[in-house]
Amino acid sequence: MTSQAPAAPLKALYDVPAPAKLNLFLHVVGKRPDGYHLLQSLFVLIDWADTLHFERRADGALQRHDRGDALPPDDLCLRAARALQQASGCGFGADIHIEKRLPSGAGMGGGSSDAASTLLALNRLWGLHWPRERLLPIALKLGADVPFFVGGRNAFVEGIGEILTPIEVPELRLAVVKPAVSIGTKEIFSSPLLQRSKSVAIVAGFPAANGKRSEELSATRIPSNEANSSGEREDSMSGDHQTPEILVQQLYEGWGRNDLQPPAEAASREVSTALEWLQTRYENSRMTGSGSAVFAIVQPSPNAKQSVKRHAKQIAAQEIDKVTGLESNLKATPESEFSELPDGWVGRMCRSLTVHPLRDWAAD
Repeated sequence: MTSQAPAAPLKALYDVPAPAKLNLFLHVVGKRPDGYHLLQSLFVLIDWADTLHFERRADGALQRHDRGDALPPDDLCLRAARALQQASGCGFGADIHIEKRLPSGAGMGGGSSDAASTLLALNRLWGLHWPRERLLPIALKLGADVPFFVGGRNAFVEGIGEILTPIEVPELRLAVVKPAVSIGTKEIFSSPLLQRSKSVAIVAGFPAANGKRSEELSATRIPSNEANSSGEREDSMSGDHQTPEILVQQLYEGWGRNDLQPPAEAASREVSTALEWLQTRYENSRMTGSGSAVFAIVQPSPNAKQSVKRHAKQIAAQEIDKVTGLESNLKATPESEFSELPDGWVGRMCRSLTVHPLRDWAAD
């Protein structure tokens, strides 16, 4: 019997994806004594991503190389690499090359995703083989969104982002638009226009990704988008036999919201214009994260409502054209529509992902 030689250590990892996320809804449900807001949201991974490349160094140095616009000197990728190096006592370093394809200041989690992919890639490149549970505490110290990307599954997110309940979401087609403006997160959370949801947003009957249903996701409450007597708003899903498809349909029809959207619209007319631009074309729109990117679920309308909705869209499009200076073409393909966006805006037709591409790079 011959024994197998140990595998040679990796020297490099190329074309490592760092996908973005969208918040299908985002409700502010409280505030901690330290000032952090408590949120509930549904995070969904999409196929718009940055690309990273990693080369192992024996001298322990950590160097970042930007393939495109220059990033801040000490960005989340370097902080993630340094944190993992210190926590593990690893003597290796790395050259990290970043190709930024995600727009910055979008609320799509680009920097957090880069940091998460860095943790997962270096865990593999340095031969640490840490399980996910050892990476998550490091991820949380880097930022509230980083644990979601390390977790690697679409999730119902609570707390400040550290409480993750993986759930199954049907594949979605999503139109995403990022206007030129970028709005500071601190500005959004400090705005007097920020409203708090009184009740939690419970997704009733939504299946967990591991096949089990958590107690929170099994509860049932009546949905309402009306303000209560205190001016706070209530939202929750209803139905004893709720399915992912029904949730998506209800989101498409206007259930839920992003509580950060009103402050963002007040801060920039561009956010409102982008939302209106999508609304006329896809009959739904909302902002993701703290903005300024907005998105729409792409879904055909029922045949019985086509003629009425098309007429309304034409009227609305004329009003938006006055703001954007664009000429609407309702028969255009989504790709050609994006080519008509104002200077400095970017748009893309995306699909949701079932799991993070690097999900298997850390064991559960």
